[in-house]
Amino acid sequence: MNWLNFFQDTPNDSMITFGRGINASLAPDEEELFQESYEAFEKKDILNAYELFFKSIINFTNDTSNQNIILKKTQIELNFEIYQGLAKIKGKVTKESLYAEINILKTSEASVAIKRYLLERNYQLTYVNYFSDEKFIKLKLHQDNISLSPQKIFFPLRELAINGDYDKEHLKSEFPDIQLQDTQHLQKVEDKQLKVKYKYLMLWIEELEQKVLTLPSNDNTGMQSFLYLNILFKIDYLLSIKCEIHHQLSKKALEYFSNEHSTIESKNEELKKYTLELKELKYEDFTKSFYKTKYTFNPIEKSSYDDVVIFINESQNKIRWYKHNRYTHVIPTIYNYIAFYSLYNYGMNSILKELFHILVQVQNSSFFKDLDFTLLYDEEAQKFSKRSILNTLKKIQEKASQTYPSLIIDSESLNFASLNEFSNSYYIMLKNLDFEEV
Repeated sequence: MNWLNFFQDTPNDSMITFGRGINASLAPDEEELFQESYEAFEKKDILNAYELFFKSIINFTNDTSNQNIILKKTQIELNFEIYQGLAKIKGKVTKESLYAEINILKTSEASVAIKRYLLERNYQLTYVNYFSDEKFIKLKLHQDNISLSPQKIFFPLRELAINGDYDKEHLKSEFPDIQLQDTQHLQKVEDKQLKVKYKYLMLWIEELEQKVLTLPSNDNTGMQSFLYLNILFKIDYLLSIKCEIHHQLSKKALEYFSNEHSTIESKNEELKKYTLELKELKYEDFTKSFYKTKYTFNPIEKSSYDDVVIFINESQNKIRWYKHNRYTHVIPTIYNYIAFYSLYNYGMNSILKELFHILVQVQNSSFFKDLDFTLLYDEEAQKFSKRSILNTLKKIQEKASQTYPSLIIDSESLNFASLNEFSNSYYIMLKNLDFEEV
């Protein structure tokens, strides 16, 4: 599948992003803008209300707007563009209504299979629906501006954006010959970055195969699961892979956790087959699964902090069991797995996500070193860059203080005696945070 014709030829920044969420920050006055939008809706000042709302969800990198939302306002209407991955949303607000749409593909290119898929999707969607005109198949949203509030417009727009992005990528993966519309905003990922990512994909698979061979001959099913699932979630977060590979990976993870009629052994065998398929992936095909783009809405539903803490506790109990039964060789993998699974499965607030990322950067230091990140742990010397870690935690603490005044990041409790001890103490630190807002 060739995505190269999607990309802009214009220069782009070299920022590296991780995972599926938004790798950016909202405006410092986001809460104020949201509240002002709410008040404007109450006064029936519709255009200003929408403008304030849109400004509240513009995201920033290093205090510079990512231009994920473009606004153009006149006295009678507000025109906007919103970017979400492959989806470019174009819309208009008047005093009476909001209309927004995403061009998916040309109507003439829609086969019977594509039309059937989109009709089925209409039954799954709440606020939006697919339709076609003479030129394009589109996903649209139409709302009357009666008794609206920022909360009431957030979720319909989020559904439009996330599903438009998902379906465009899904359709291109399933029907590679189609030409998706409105993809000029996509940018190439730098060659150096792609070479590092491919190198480590192959290295991780090789390491996985070696670790599986060292497992005890009996009672190793659980250990195999940790090894195979860990590499799936590691690929998802560290490589930020997209397109067909991303869809296959997500499907494998979903099947593992949702298929109640299959044994763990058969599930592990399926994951093993998939890693062998990835091992045969040529570099030229690998590079087609990447692009840089903008995101406005987090595709992962918000989770409570308590859910994350429960998962850490359950995982640490398993570590204690393996340690007690002398299966210590799988413990470093489980420490990695906890972080990658959490980042894959839970919609975290930005501070908690940053804290998890630091641990990931320590646990996978060689990968980050080859991407020219600050070295937080030297794997060969088995030595921590303690000052860099503590300084980074201090900066996060300072940034979080305005939103979470009771939050204390207890960096003094961290144990730097070994990588395992550090990981364990770091998870204990993560379980004792106070995210009560102002």
